[in-house]
Amino acid sequence: MKPGGSDGGEQAFVTGAGLILFALGLYLFLDSVQVTSAPYGLLSRRMGRGGDGMMETTSMGIIFVPFLLGVVVLFYDAQKKWAWWLSGLGLAVICVEILSRVRFVLNMKTTSLLLVLGMVAAGAGLLARSYLVGSREVSGSAKDPDQKDS
Repeated sequence: MKPGGSDGGEQAFVTGAGLILFALGLYLFLDSVQVTSAPYGLLSRRMGRGGDGMMETTSMGIIFVPFLLGVVVLFYDAQKKWAWWLSGLGLAVICVEILSRVRFVLNMKTTSLLLVLGMVAAGAGLLARSYLVGSREVSGSAKDPDQKDS
């Protein structure tokens, strides 16, 4: 008889406990992260005014020019492949600039961080153990019942 009173009870318990620990730890970790934006992104840092290029530029609208030019040409003649490429490239540049401005700030005490990361690690360990227990049960049931272990 397996723990839990039935066959497979150990795997179900370990899987459930692992999922709960992993999910709770991940939620608490992500709940403590604040998302902010930086005053500059990947492209605006290089286009900034001043000697070091680290200040936000007043002409950030320049990154919209390729996209807008491509859209204008597409409305004039949608058959032009270079206009499609220019619009796509312009949109990619805008997305890179927006995503490169995102900054994550962790606002948590060290003891809480260690506890949360311990929960995530314990949950991952229990999930790995449940996979191991499940694979042992499957390989054990694949044996011929008439065959005796030596």
